[in-house]
Amino acid sequence: MSTPIQKLFDLSGQNALVTGGSRGLGLQIAEALGEAGAKVFLTARKAGDLEEAMAHLQARGIDARWVAADMSQPAEVERVATEALQRLGDIDILVNNAGATWGAPAEDYPLAAWDKVMNLNIRSLFLFAQAVGKASMIPNRKGRIINVASIAGLGGSMDVQFIAYGTSKGAAVNFTRTLAAEWGRHGITVNALAPGFFPSKMTQGVLAQFGAEKLASAAPLKRLGDDDDLKGAALLFASAAGKHITGQILAVDGGVSSVHGG
Repeated sequence: MSTPIQKLFDLSGQNALVTGGSRGLGLQIAEALGEAGAKVFLTARKAGDLEEAMAHLQARGIDARWVAADMSQPAEVERVATEALQRLGDIDILVNNAGATWGAPAEDYPLAAWDKVMNLNIRSLFLFAQAVGKASMIPNRKGRIINVASIAGLGGSMDVQFIAYGTSKGAAVNFTRTLAAEWGRHGITVNALAPGFFPSKMTQGVLAQFGAEKLASAAPLKRLGDDDDLKGAALLFASAAGKHITGQILAVDGGVSSVHGG
C-alpha cells in the first residue's frame, strides 16, 4: 500500500545538522527542513549570525539551536559533530553547505587562498560525513546526506575566475557519487544540490561585476534563484519521498546547465 504524500515529506521526529546555516542557501534549507518538522542544528563561523538565524527560525515555529565553529579545521568539525549528537541524539540529516570562494587568475592564485577554499568546500564535507556517519548513520542503518555543490562544479567559465571554487565543487560532485556507492549498503542516501546563481553575500562580487539582468539572461527561465528555490529539492533529498534516490546531482539553476553544459 502506498504512503500518503504528506507523510512522505514529513520530517517530524528527525534531527538535521546544517553547516553554513546562518544565512543564504544554508538558512533557506534549514527553513525547509524545520518547517517539515525536523529539529535543526546550525553551525557557521560567526555567533552573531547564528543567533539571528536561530531567532528567525524560532519565529517560524522551528526547533533550532547552534554552535559556532571554523569548519575548515578538523578538530572543530569533530567538536561540532560531537556537540550536535550530544544535544540532539542521533543525526538523521546532514546538510554540507559551508563554503567559501576567492577570485583571482589561475596563474596568480595564492596557495593560501587555494587551501582555504579546498579545506572548507571539500575537506569539511568528508570530515562531517565521516564523523556523523560513523557515530550515528551507519550504526542506525539510515541517513540522508545532502551536499551543496554548484553548477560551477559542472563546467568552467571564461568570464568568472574561480579556479579553486570550481575545482572544489567538481570534487563535491564526485564525492557525492562515490560516497553514495559506498554507503548505500548502510541505508544512507547521498545526493547533491547544484545551485545556479542565487544573490547572497558570497555572490555579491559577481553580482556587482555583471549585474542581475545579465546573469539572469543566461538562464532559460530569465531569473535568478530566490529564497524558496532550494526548499523543494532539499526536502525531497531529506525525506522518505527521496528514499530511492542516491548519488544524484540536481541542478537548481533556472535551466543554465541545460544550455551551457554540465
